[in-house]
Amino acid sequence: MRAAWYEDFGSATDVIKIGDLDTPTPQADEVLVKVAYSGINPVDVKRRAGGRGAAMDDKVVPHFDGAGVIEAAGAGVDGGRTGERVWLYEAQWQRARGTAAEYVCVPADHAVTLPDGTGFNEGACLGIPALTAHRCVFGDGPVEGKTILVTGGAGAVGSYAVQFARLGGATVITTVSSDEKAKHAAKAGASHVINYRAENVAEAVDRITGGSGVDRAVEVAFGANLETNIAVLKNNGVIASYASDAIQEPQVPFYQMLYKNVVVRHELVFIMPEDAKQHAVCDISRWLAEGALHHTIDRAFLLEDTAAAHEAVEAGALGKILINVAES
Repeated sequence: MRAAWYEDFGSATDVIKIGDLDTPTPQADEVLVKVAYSGINPVDVKRRAGGRGAAMDDKVVPHFDGAGVIEAAGAGVDGGRTGERVWLYEAQWQRARGTAAEYVCVPADHAVTLPDGTGFNEGACLGIPALTAHRCVFGDGPVEGKTILVTGGAGAVGSYAVQFARLGGATVITTVSSDEKAKHAAKAGASHVINYRAENVAEAVDRITGGSGVDRAVEVAFGANLETNIAVLKNNGVIASYASDAIQEPQVPFYQMLYKNVVVRHELVFIMPEDAKQHAVCDISRWLAEGALHHTIDRAFLLEDTAAAHEAVEAGALGKILINVAES
């Protein structure tokens, strides 16, 4: 099979190779999926650059997310799933071979039925961003009638968080850094969009909420936005954060948080509780079937151009970067 892989850490152009690897065979409780699209996340490029731990194999095929068709089932898996359209999550978690290949083997429950009305390119957008967003929004229960602040509402996780919170019955406030991103966030369903480069976020939230604040914050930059979140959260509010790249070791103002009983959740998708993942999969599957979700795709590269695709992610693409494996 054709695949992209790397054998050393480094820049995309220096280490990513394209060639032929043996087609894998599904083991017990696994399925073999013929990949149509592979989805790239920031964690994929950080791992390739050496920023997320040691390599797991002499040849690492990257990417956790993707979509395609089940071609074979291992022992213990219903053979009737052969031919099923699926979207994939955690394809490369604790294994060396991800979705940047014509075929990938994954645990059967990580291959989720993809409704006929959803394209493979759209299915490849889900995975890490969608499961992370669902946990951040619903990790502390239903959100109907609540007010949720989503920072970075035009990002991959942020866009799904905006949609999920809205579908859950919440009023959604989001922050962005440009007019173009504001349009994306509004399309996702945000009730209020704040350009944090042009407005003071805390003051804007105070105005929007009439001084009552927000119940939960879904946070992409924990350290950078901690002061603002403390200011806008109601008593007993929640910060659910999945990243803190700008300030990786933030100082925590303990007593400010104590006097509001602020709860902080750190959400790493790979080690989310299994019941939380299944809750997310169930809701996402229902919303896909209803045609309720919008997927922001920047562009798709061919497998041969995987290095350029990684560079596009590193450059800050607005929307998901994909590999069109089927046409490569």
